[in-house]
This record gives sequence, structure tokens and C-alpha cells, in this order.
Amino acid sequence: MSTPIHVPTMAQMIASGEVPEVLFWVGCSGSFDDRAKRITKAIVKILAKANVKFAVLGAEESCSGDPAKRAGNEFLFQMQAAQNIMVLNGYDVKKIVTGCPHCFNTIKNEYPELGGNYNVIHHTQFINDLIKDGKLVIADGKSFKGKKITFHDPCYLGRANDIYEAPREALMKLDAELVEMKRCKAKGLCCGAGGAQMFKEAEPGNKEVNVERTEDALEAKADIIATGCPFCNTMMTDGVKNFNKEEEVEVKDIAELIAEAADLI
Repeated sequence: MSTPIHVPTMAQMIASGEVPEVLFWVGCSGSFDDRAKRITKAIVKILAKANVKFAVLGAEESCSGDPAKRAGNEFLFQMQAAQNIMVLNGYDVKKIVTGCPHCFNTIKNEYPELGGNYNVIHHTQFINDLIKDGKLVIADGKSFKGKKITFHDPCYLGRANDIYEAPREALMKLDAELVEMKRCKAKGLCCGAGGAQMFKEAEPGNKEVNVERTEDALEAKADIIATGCPFCNTMMTDGVKNFNKEEEVEVKDIAELIAEAADLI
């Protein structure tokens, strides 16, 4: 049984006279979705194992505003962003790590014009840096020996922010074979959840986007579909279920795979 990890809030840490190295921005999905909570726990275990001094906002964290902005409600987005910026600036936050590319993109690229300027890092980048700096040691990767892993590029990590190598470098540390889908990196295909599509009914058509994307992954003959976004994780999992391949193909976030290889879960 693993030892419980205490995750302090910014309020608790500041009250005790401490300043965290990073703020871990959990995001709505990572906070409330049961499947995504497992990704959040994996990230927390990695941060704790690497002795990263971090804190969360807890109840003070609100939605980044990404879904509202993508759905066209600029007014609501600015209200949500302003509230978050007020909290972040109040704590003099400098560095933010998040497990959600949507939060990552919004806080990194759209908060500055509203007065929120932070060094925002996606969790796959941060994890990769921890491994390269020797702060996180990967075991022999026994659970991945002989496995094929393919990485699905999240739109807001890849094409929107040109981050392709960090996730793959992290996966290369596993004792597995990294295989690419025919549509990857700059030519990657969306999982179907971006642009607030996650929260609306499908439009008329003959195939769901996530089903099309899952076909790419199955064609690559991967045993594991690695993701770096909770939305992508949901959509790819549903895609695998659509083909009744749950027994053959796993869908896991990079944080979960690294945590498993480092004997943290």
C-alpha cells in the first residue's frame, strides 16, 4: 500500500512562510473526472518522488476558460481568466505545471494580454526534464518490455505550441518500442474533443472523429496508446471500446506510464 502524499495548497504553503518551486494547475478534468484523477495522482507522485516543491490552488482554482473561449463566449472567458489571474498574481506565481494542454495553451498564450504572465510548462515537458536532470529515475521498465507504444499528439500541445519531442523523449526512456501513427506530429489528427466539442452532441456525419483517430492507432499495431491530455484520453478510450479492443490496447497518460516505470504505482 503506497504512502499517502500530502499536497499543500498555495494558501497553506504561504501561511507557513514557504514558496513552492511550481504551482501544479490541476484543471477541471483532472479535478472532477474519475479517470483523469488517476492521471493527476500519477503527476503528484512523480513530483513528490523528484522532490519538487509544489502546491495546488485547491478550491481557489477555477476553470481556465478554454471551453468558453472556444465555444465563442469571450465575455465568460475573460471573467474566468480575470478571476484566476487575480488569484495567481496574489500568490506571486511564477512557474506553472499543468497536465492539460487546453489549460497550458490558454494560460501560456492568452492570459498575458489580460495581465497574467507565467512560465507555463506541460507535464510531459516537466517530466522529461526531471528524467534528463537525474531527479527522476526510471526502473528497468519491465512492464513495458516488448510492448509497442504510440503517442497521440494533443492539438494544443503539438500544432498549437510546436511541442512534439518532449513527450516522445520521455516515452523513449521506457523499455518499449515507440511507433508512430501515419498522421502524427504536425500532421496529427484531432481526437475530436477540442474546441469545446467534448461538451456537445456530435454533428451529422458517418463517423466520429475519435473513431477515425483510433483507427490510426490500431493500424500502427500499438499495445499502448499514450496520451498527454485528459480529453484525448477519454476520446481514445472510447474509440478503443468502439472496436472492442479494450483487452488488447491500453490508453494511458504519459505520467501514468512513467510513474509505473518508476515503481510509483
